[in-house]
Amino acid sequence: QVQLVESGGGLVQTGGSLRLSCTASESTFVIRAINWYRQVGGKQRELVAAIGSGTMVHYADSVKGRFAISRDNDKNTVLLQMTSLKPEDTAVYYCAARSTGDIEYFARHYDYWGQGTQVTVSS
Repeated sequence: QVQLVESGGGLVQTGGSLRLSCTASESTFVIRAINWYRQVGGKQRELVAAIGSGTMVHYADSVKGRFAISRDNDKNTVLLQMTSLKPEDTAVYYCAARSTGDIEYFARHYDYWGQGTQVTVSS
């Protein structure tokens, strides 16, 4: 069973930066698309950014210009570079991948999920 391993979360001050990574545990797993979601407590999960197999990317309006998603196919890894962080970015961040198709908005299209990584931005 393929696992997605996340890393890079932590505590940072307002205006700081963090870089999250999401790596597939098996090199033979082909990542067609990955979404990054975030969730605060029991609130609804929010799509933050997504990247497809080509050049297609998507960002939530709340992070446009501050977050950048990229992929390193050689390492089977997707990165989420977060800059100019705000307290409202505080959440648990999850990556979700699919091995077929391309970017989809809804989480139900993604079969593989990371364990989540906490991002806390202090004011």
